[in-house]
Amino acid sequence: MHPRIDYPRVAPDAFNAMLALKAYVRRSGLEPSLLDLGKIRASQINGCAYCIHLHTREARSRGESEERLYLLNAWRESPFYTDKERAALAWTAAVALVSETSVPDDVFDDARRHLSEEELVKLTVAVGTINAWNRIAISMRAVHPVGAGAGRQSAGFAHHSNKISAVAG
Repeated sequence: MHPRIDYPRVAPDAFNAMLALKAYVRRSGLEPSLLDLGKIRASQINGCAYCIHLHTREARSRGESEERLYLLNAWRESPFYTDKERAALAWTAAVALVSETSVPDDVFDDARRHLSEEELVKLTVAVGTINAWNRIAISMRAVHPVGAGAGRQSAGFAHHSNKISAVAG
């Protein structure tokens, strides 16, 4: 697999707009662990290997447990997530799959039991942002690092992941 277009170079204004959204999400006041779980879960739903790789590494660096990361795809069956995290994960899935779910009232009601209106709006912006990054990374074929150099950035998008990692998600 090879990257298709070096989009930060080709469309720097578009890339900078995405970085600004990412920075807003990071400064939103939502718990970093909640944002990490949401970014990873949305990326799982969307099938974005690049973003899953990036955001699981970030979550680990902030102290997220391996068990919770491994079980995230089956969070409904695991006792490792708080009620607030469960509500946020259900909201994340419903928003990520909006064309299929129309974001059901019961998911909204549960989210409102655990999140303030402000938190829910900020979480929705975070989900929208990671969904946009997923679509960009998948369509442009961003490739995550592999092999012995997996801790290093991939050649095709090194500047992409460095900026993304540093700015937000």
